[in-house]
Amino acid sequence: MLQSLVSEARGISRESCAMQMFFFTLFGISECCLLAAMAFDRYMAICSPLHYATQMSHGVRTHLAMVSWGVGCMVSLGQTSYIFSLDFCGPCEIDHFFCDLPPILTLACGDTSHNEAAVFVVTIVCISSPFLLIIASYGRILAAVLVMPSPEGRHKALSTCSSHLLVVTLFYGSASVTYLRPKANHSPGVDKLLALFYTVVTSMLNPIIYSLRNKDVKAALRRTLGKKKVLTHA
Repeated sequence: MLQSLVSEARGISRESCAMQMFFFTLFGISECCLLAAMAFDRYMAICSPLHYATQMSHGVRTHLAMVSWGVGCMVSLGQTSYIFSLDFCGPCEIDHFFCDLPPILTLACGDTSHNEAAVFVVTIVCISSPFLLIIASYGRILAAVLVMPSPEGRHKALSTCSSHLLVVTLFYGSASVTYLRPKANHSPGVDKLLALFYTVVTSMLNPIIYSLRNKDVKAALRRTLGKKKVLTHA
């Protein structure tokens, strides 16, 4: 996609489009699973701090990451193969920034109801299920935080979760609106805007959101803002 934007080339081969769809779906599904794994990690750290080191060892975290990428790989391979087994006819002009699932389905000839149902089921299983796990984890975290005796402990626990919650809200909000809407409510303009948000904007904000929890980054940001204020007053 970056090569097409730089070279201003508007064409893409069938194989390249399939590869683009595969990696896009792989990264999207894997991130859903990884966000759920991170929520579970925070639940264990806050609700079972004495058992955290043993129950969330390096091996357990490695297995969670491997399962997340494995699920993403299997789902993306299945969806890409299923969609590109269809016949495409007419002028194959994709009204989108990249080879996403809904725009490609609109170019297919014949009945695509089974493919649309498959996309919806995958969305429910691979997006909604991790989201419910995240909600359940934070429900237990909130219950544990409310019974903490010290305000400092409650503030520390909530600040630990704030960055992850913000990333979850940004990612799941835009992805759910895109893939869980009825087909009749889909609009090319809105779909492009949402795709731009959860592929570019969210990815750009992620490192900023997570790095702001770092004390050194916060101190450097305060120094930079302080210098700007001094220069403005001068």
